[in-house]
Parts: sequence; C-alpha cells; structure tokens
Amino acid sequence: MTGSDLDATDPRTLPGFFDALADGELLGGVCADCGQVLLPPRPACYACGSRAVDVESQSREGQIFSYTAVHTPPPAFEADAPYTVAVVELADGGRLLGRVTADYADVTIGDPVELTVREPTATEQEIALDYETDWPVHVFEPR
Repeated sequence: MTGSDLDATDPRTLPGFFDALADGELLGGVCADCGQVLLPPRPACYACGSRAVDVESQSREGQIFSYTAVHTPPPAFEADAPYTVAVVELADGGRLLGRVTADYADVTIGDPVELTVREPTATEQEIALDYETDWPVHVFEPR
C-alpha cells in the first residue's frame, strides 16, 4: 500500500490507530527496511525514510524510559495536577508517550508498566477536537 492509498481507516493514520486501540489492539508500524518500530504507526519510517512500513500487533508491556510530572497542565486538567507522564519502551521496541497511574515520587526509570485503555472522561471529550471525541485514552499502569 502506498501513501496515496491511505485513508482514516488505515492504522498508519491516527484515526486508524485509535480505532484499533478502541477494539483492544495496539498496532505499531514496523519498517521493513531498518526494523524501526513506529508508535503510533506512520506511513513512512522516521529513522530511515522508507515507505515500506508494515503494521503489526505490539506488546502492551514495557518499562519506563523517561518520565516527568506535569504541574501546570491545560486549564481543563488543573484538578488532576500534578500527574505523571512517561515515555514507555514497549517489549517489542517501540516507544509511546502516556500518562502513568502513579505518583511521580513512586516512579523510576526501568519500572515495569502495562498499557491499558479507557473511555475518555467528559472533560477529555469536551476539549477534544471533533474527530477525537470517540478516541480511547491510553494510560500506563505499574505492574
């Protein structure tokens, strides 16, 4: 499939990625030329530029690669602050950014986590762009 064949149902687009996530499947792009895992998937590899990107199921388990606390969030999320956000390296090699359901003080690099998916809250739906309102929210739970 070439880039010109892409539409919003393709998992190499954000709508397609989130549709698959809503159906319980975490999909990643895997570059056929260099092996780079792309999360979310993209139609071209950001490591080598190849357009030979396959879509494959990815592990939901991984470990904290980097993390931070958000103390000054967008106004709609002020009541949630501070909250922890991390880059997680999944078992299959891809990295994905998301919230962690643990206090910053309780998180360290290398901690095992697992991706879970939930419905967006009313506040999240309210601030979402029109095409994002049905997208699930992914969070990482400590294991």
